[in-house]
Amino acid sequence: MFIIKSRRKRALGLNEPLKHGAHKRPVTRRDFLAQGFTTGAATVVVPSALGLLPRRARAELDPNLDPDAVECGLTGLGDQKIPFICFDLAGGANIAGSNVLVGQQGGQLDFLSTQGYAKQGLPGNMLPNNSQTNFIDTQFGLAFHTDSAFLRGMIEMTTQTTRDRVNGAVIAARSENDTGNNPHNPMYALARYGVKGKLLNLIGSQNSESGGNSMAPALHIDPQFRPTKIDRASDVTGLVDTGDVATILSKDDTVRTLEAMYRLTEHKLGRVDTRLSEDAEVKRLFRCAYLKTADTVDQFSGPGDLDPREDTIITELFGANFGGDGEFQKTASVMKLVVRGNAGAGTITMGGFDYHTGERATGEARDLRAGRCIGACLEYAARLDVPLMIYVFSDGSVSSNGRVDDSMGGRGKGEWTGDNQQTAASFFLVFSPTGRATLLEAGTPRAARHQQLGYYTAGGDVVTSSSPAANNVNLLVETVLLNYMALHGDKGSYAGPLGSANLDGSIAFESIL
Repeated sequence: MFIIKSRRKRALGLNEPLKHGAHKRPVTRRDFLAQGFTTGAATVVVPSALGLLPRRARAELDPNLDPDAVECGLTGLGDQKIPFICFDLAGGANIAGSNVLVGQQGGQLDFLSTQGYAKQGLPGNMLPNNSQTNFIDTQFGLAFHTDSAFLRGMIEMTTQTTRDRVNGAVIAARSENDTGNNPHNPMYALARYGVKGKLLNLIGSQNSESGGNSMAPALHIDPQFRPTKIDRASDVTGLVDTGDVATILSKDDTVRTLEAMYRLTEHKLGRVDTRLSEDAEVKRLFRCAYLKTADTVDQFSGPGDLDPREDTIITELFGANFGGDGEFQKTASVMKLVVRGNAGAGTITMGGFDYHTGERATGEARDLRAGRCIGACLEYAARLDVPLMIYVFSDGSVSSNGRVDDSMGGRGKGEWTGDNQQTAASFFLVFSPTGRATLLEAGTPRAARHQQLGYYTAGGDVVTSSSPAANNVNLLVETVLLNYMALHGDKGSYAGPLGSANLDGSIAFESIL
């Protein structure tokens, strides 16, 4: 086999924008994201006044108020769903082949042809079925190419103990190139299912209807669940202001004062005659306002309760000041809220993945950073002993014409030379504190078909009839929702457009709860 070596083009910097001559000039927010003109927030950090206050031990709400706390919706984390984070890689990132291995009908290891892998950026000497070198890595359960930039970043941020408790699945699914009109985002679908957090239900790093670059399916959009924009530490700390009272009194005294106000209000309202159900609801909301305020002061008056800059786990993962990287700050801000249960689900949009620049190094660098962010979320969940589902998608994908970038950054892999929606894929990872999630039909040859939902031709293209999600992005979201419900042992409650027949064919794992 002949390997064509290219006239080397200059690799772009990690935050340098992509200027494609064949593309229109960026004019919309989504255009700027896809081509990397917009990335994470700047990370100049000034210590806040809260950070100068002495830390106090956490108080506890009076146990005698537990029944009232249930009525007021202050039931802790017991009724919450598995935390969920999705990564929206704007611009059409490579996922299939060079990162997550994909195959034909038999699953990930039902290998493609040499030409199929070449289209997905892998030259002949790096094929996963190479008999001399093993290019298959299953440390995260899901099979990655050993030189996947996603994989390298994830390994860098996680321990082996964490990796042993992760499993994943890849979905063969095409979507349109370079557009935010793909309804990829599953946030509203999750909110309708019952995802919620202690402070917020949904968050997203973009100030858009979905919270990300891609749209949400119109079927699920509900204005009451619109995501709150979170992409930096100040967005997180600005969510709660406990006021001056928490600085005048001790934390314990503040909570006790508010509890006393709640009891006085309860006593006075008990003397008000209520004849209409609407009046009873008004009374309930009035009473609960004091108890909710007491609970807020109880949980969030300390400087490190919300601030990712004050979280020692986060500073260990990303370094002080998030390593000076805005994408790390964005990830830390979202994952702290979601994994700790203060938000139910969050979208992290990362820009600059439209990287068909005629060389490979630019895409490798951006995929590596995305992998580090994904790995950090998994490790953070592991340190807190909390389950987590991570979903990764992009609008379209890229392909290679077989030319090899033999530079240090290109790593001897195929150059990305054009957009190609036919090579697209999405994937999700599940961390479970109790052990790696179990595939449906585990121990049988059919288990591999649950690790890869849908399949590819030998030539490396999505077979659009291979699953409901393969050629319909709306049904791709439904597939993600179904798998999320299945992790809760609740697949029988699914009543969406996938129907009710043969749902197991679109599910990867048994329940982890």
